[in-house]
Amino acid sequence: MGPVYLFDLASSHASWLSLRQATIASNVANANTPGYRAKDIEPFGKILDTKVVALAATSSMHISGGPSLRPQGTRKETSWEVVHSGNSVSLEQEMLKAGDINRDYSLNTAIVKSFHRMFMTSSKT
Repeated sequence: MGPVYLFDLASSHASWLSLRQATIASNVANANTPGYRAKDIEPFGKILDTKVVALAATSSMHISGGPSLRPQGTRKETSWEVVHSGNSVSLEQEMLKAGDINRDYSLNTAIVKSFHRMFMTSSKT
């Protein structure tokens, strides 16, 4: 596998966040639809797990990147409640997810801005 490019990774994460926000908006829009089941998309970490990145140790003092350092898998959450009509959308749960998306997007843009600033500083001669 080739090098991991931060801007490509950030772009993929932003696209994933956009898709997740659209899914949550669909859940909220169908909160009163009888029989509607809440939907969510696969966690971004699961998508990243499919890509293998080899770590290079340039010093014997570096920590080895063994499997013990990999984050544990995420657990799929179920809806908090199912109403009599069979609808499983919990507006509280959907709003919590929307807040998570907002926080993740802010972090994503802050990292990209910081990396861009470092890149521009290093390219000035």
